[in-house]
Amino acid sequence: MTNYYRVMAGRGSSLIDDCVEGGFIGCDFDIYRDLTGKLWEDWRQFNREFIPVFLEAKPGKSKVAAGLACSMLWTITKGLNEGDIILSPNGQGSYHVGNVTGPYRYVPGSSLPHQRPVKWREVLVARGEMSPELQRSSGSIGTVSNVSKYATELAALLAGSPPPDLIAMDAAVEDAATFALEKHLEDFLVENWGQTPLGQTHRIYEVDGEKVGQQYLTDTGQMDILAISLDGSELLVVELKRGRASDTVVGQIQRYMGFVKDELAEPGQTVRGVIIALDDDNRIRRALSVAPGIDFYRYEVNFKLHKA
Repeated sequence: MTNYYRVMAGRGSSLIDDCVEGGFIGCDFDIYRDLTGKLWEDWRQFNREFIPVFLEAKPGKSKVAAGLACSMLWTITKGLNEGDIILSPNGQGSYHVGNVTGPYRYVPGSSLPHQRPVKWREVLVARGEMSPELQRSSGSIGTVSNVSKYATELAALLAGSPPPDLIAMDAAVEDAATFALEKHLEDFLVENWGQTPLGQTHRIYEVDGEKVGQQYLTDTGQMDILAISLDGSELLVVELKRGRASDTVVGQIQRYMGFVKDELAEPGQTVRGVIIALDDDNRIRRALSVAPGIDFYRYEVNFKLHKA
């Protein structure tokens, strides 16, 4: 199976020309040592080994920043498979596209010393031709973003064909307006965080001015949002459920909270959880009654037309 990744070539993808000319994609993350023999199949083992290395090289950085950096470093050096497709922005509204062609190599002295060979294609993909959903995913923060769920659309774009009609794809949905709005629930919440009750007490976790708290990777999946209280004393895990939430989400958010407590929280920091869904039922209310530290919020979707 071919996967698709958006990879930034250096900060702001400023080194993409070097990558295209040199036939590679790379990164550094301030870890300047050969990783050969250290690229285990399990990224968690890699993180356990190199989070202390990162923190030593970057004193003052948080465990959250260290975990994110090491996870992305592992993804580029080990997680990418030969044949996977890389999209890297050129800073001019388009993406260079290439196929990973070989294993990890370490090139000391390079601005991006941790490299994978890539055969770059001549074709560029214009951001304006992408669907709004793909634009958001490919424009997300962080060095690496897996955009494989848009494989059908990306394959069509690379073949020079029009992307699938997203309206037609949603035609089978009974309440198309509500469905379309719910698809963007996470992005809407992130973009309007400051206007929510949560935004009055917490901010989405940032590293160097970038919101890294959206879709933060854990060892049991990706949590939707990781936030931190304004005074830095509490980490907040936010899990979004489109539609009605089931009681299984309680166990899911508890697993994320456990990861945050064990792997990310600094000494003295507490961890709390929030579930946001359209509706609940008696089962989830019962589960939450014995799950301290987890709050439940309902969201509303409104779509109105007013004649001018």
